[in-house]
Amino acid sequence: MHNIQAMIEAKGLCKYYGSFVAIEDISFSIPKGQIVAFLGPNGAGKSTTMKILSGFLAPSKGTATIAGLSIQSERLQACRKFGYLPENGPLYDDMVPIELLTFFGEARGLSGERLNQRIDSVVKQCALEQVREKAIGKLSRGYRQRVGLAQALLHDPEVLIMDEPTAGLDPNQIRDFRENIKLLGKTKTILISTHILQEVEAIADRVILVHNGRLKFDGSPLDMQKDKSLEETFYALTDFGKSEAAQAEVSTSNQGGADENQ
Repeated sequence: MHNIQAMIEAKGLCKYYGSFVAIEDISFSIPKGQIVAFLGPNGAGKSTTMKILSGFLAPSKGTATIAGLSIQSERLQACRKFGYLPENGPLYDDMVPIELLTFFGEARGLSGERLNQRIDSVVKQCALEQVREKAIGKLSRGYRQRVGLAQALLHDPEVLIMDEPTAGLDPNQIRDFRENIKLLGKTKTILISTHILQEVEAIADRVILVHNGRLKFDGSPLDMQKDKSLEETFYALTDFGKSEAAQAEVSTSNQGGADENQ
């Protein structure tokens, strides 16, 4: 893997709010073409890390890069390399999808035939043909999420960062969304924040698990299971009642385990 460029990299990320530690010493490197599940219970520090990686939040310590570009000192260049789908991402309810995509496309510097081509492409990719002229405020949760994904893909980024993308979707919508992510993973590097274990089994090449703001596991889904189910390992790594020794036994040498599998 040493010759593969790191498309997403976090080095010693920390975020403090007074005496409260949101995340501390979060480090990982994601090569081109991986789908990575960023796993952890609610309040683990996933969204904080995602916001730092996408430039919405400044770290107290540490650095983050996208495709080798610093999200802190080269933010505009780095933002051209990734698409971001936040949890409950804001959409303009009075707009129709075509208007919204035109607005976001122009904001990203697209125009003319190039803009039209990209809008046509993401409308097809996200199956928005039937609702392209319907007010976003009247769309179902599933279609709203598709519109959000379409805007994240509009500039054809190399990297996708998504925060809880299937939250609130019904089982059929979740299946459709996961299938779309697997297709996108053939050409893009994807980091998906989730607390849903089925998400890991369905789409992920690799798992990065955080708990209480700290990195607890980094390896493949198979590494995470070993002699236990994903659920049992998740409980062992995130249970407040477990000793540090018990948690260390589960995570052991899996730091960077995904590197060995590349």
